[in-house]
Amino acid sequence: MRIVLLGTTAACVIGFRGELIRELVARGHEVYAFALDYDQSSSVRVSELGAVPVGYTFSRAGLNPIGDFLNTFRLKHQLKRLRPDVVLTYFAKPVIFGTVAARLAGVKRVVGMLEGLGYVFTDDPAGTSLKDRLLRHVQVALYRISLPLLERLIFLNRDDPKDLVEHYGLKVKESTILGGIGLDLERFNYSVPETNPLTFLFVGRLLKEKGIHEYVEAARLTKERFPETRFLVLGGLDEENPGGLSKKELMLLVERNIVEYPGFVDDVPDWIKQASVFVLPSYREGLPRSTQEAMAMGRAVITTDVPGCRETVETNDNGLLVPVGDSQALADAMAHFIRHPDLVISMGKKGRRIAEERYDVRLVNASLIAFLEGTQSIDALRDPM
Repeated sequence: MRIVLLGTTAACVIGFRGELIRELVARGHEVYAFALDYDQSSSVRVSELGAVPVGYTFSRAGLNPIGDFLNTFRLKHQLKRLRPDVVLTYFAKPVIFGTVAARLAGVKRVVGMLEGLGYVFTDDPAGTSLKDRLLRHVQVALYRISLPLLERLIFLNRDDPKDLVEHYGLKVKESTILGGIGLDLERFNYSVPETNPLTFLFVGRLLKEKGIHEYVEAARLTKERFPETRFLVLGGLDEENPGGLSKKELMLLVERNIVEYPGFVDDVPDWIKQASVFVLPSYREGLPRSTQEAMAMGRAVITTDVPGCRETVETNDNGLLVPVGDSQALADAMAHFIRHPDLVISMGKKGRRIAEERYDVRLVNASLIAFLEGTQSIDALRDPM
């Protein structure tokens, strides 16, 4: 088969689709990986996976109707020349415009995957702005056009189809809840967490919607009571985002010994190994990859009781859920682990077991590939709605 994977960034192709590409190529399929930002280095890396890197043009975040219309037709021509047997689109814009382009190109099988609904559908505890409400209505209108064109729409959690398809009355032929997209459990292997001192870890972009402000405030509160506790922060700054943590604020936190920030790292498993408990106070997720990685390595989890995040934690089994936007509740959950370090070990072991059952990339890819090949329904292998 000739299979197109249509996403956004080259980093996502390499980091999140690499194992899928390798397996598809090993089974004799031609894979074309579309991304918006290929350079020479990323193109070489995707070629080494066995896929053909293909660049295309779209604005990832902007809403320019004329530009999006023209880019959709350019993409249609690219797909028409390739004549793929199936196109798998993932992330919001590719699902919307890539689906339309594929149908215009005459592709018979088009599958969409929404790995979360994105910031437009993320409710801010302080209230949603008028701009975000308008963007949400625009995106729903575009979904109303594109989703009926899909053979199947894949979600990662149980809340997203309710909040999108059911709430807005959108038409979808078939849909499935896949769970996580999977990770290499050998790379993220189990290790016994250190508990003296207890170390908390945040991994993600340093943005408001990821809960970075609640994390650093909870760290400050916890440090007042338990000064030996460590707080690690991994992730990139985005100072152009009005909700992002600024470099000045971050450096002040480091100077005051509230958090430790090593900057950009490419050895995330080594940093997870240093942690006792993983923390993600996000406002909404698809099914957070960072949490899956931490669970696979045997780390207990504190996260928020919101879509996507709540799917990863069985309360008092492998972690704790806290209300979104509540720094004090987050600090209280941290204190609970500090007072009961035995829970760090026992919950971490349960997290590893859950990761083995749900997040093994080999099991997830087996589901996707069998479905793409048409040999078995994806519902027969994974978790249908």
